[in-house]
Amino acid sequence: MIKGTTRKRTYRAIYRLLDRVSPVPFDCGTICGSACCTAADYDDEVGILLLPGEEKIHDRHADWLDWSVLSTDEFEFPDSWHGNVYFVRCKTPPLCPRQLRPIQCRTFPLAPHITEDGELQLIYNDADLPYCCPMIEEETELDPRFIQATYTVWKHLIRDPLIYDLVEMDSQAREFEE
Repeated sequence: MIKGTTRKRTYRAIYRLLDRVSPVPFDCGTICGSACCTAADYDDEVGILLLPGEEKIHDRHADWLDWSVLSTDEFEFPDSWHGNVYFVRCKTPPLCPRQLRPIQCRTFPLAPHITEDGELQLIYNDADLPYCCPMIEEETELDPRFIQATYTVWKHLIRDPLIYDLVEMDSQAREFEE
């Protein structure tokens, strides 16, 4: 597996921080039928990429996640990524253990973006999704505590060169598409 510099205890601290916040003051799944959680029921390609080292805090034998291994040679990853990465899909949507959700699930609907000046910004996730997220479509006002926690998390995560390279690659792809 690809190995980043982010430690297991750091991931645990990040998870604890994100456990205390939510994008909106209610279950956002009530406005869309839990679209992001249930999309895997309809599309085998829907899931979450675990960040380098994030797999350390997940139980590979837990019955709620389906694990796949992706080769960085076969898919589009930053040039600095060599080896394999984990891709997970929830087997029990929308009834996943919320306290165990991967980081990219926890920080949705925001995505980290690195500007041309090298600054971190948070933007509404603009990935090509197989579902419609009303919070993204309507640019719903998000809880400021969620935004701050998400920014803090990504600011810390991009200290890991591999995670920085992933965020930078995604950011450059966005700018290229505009």
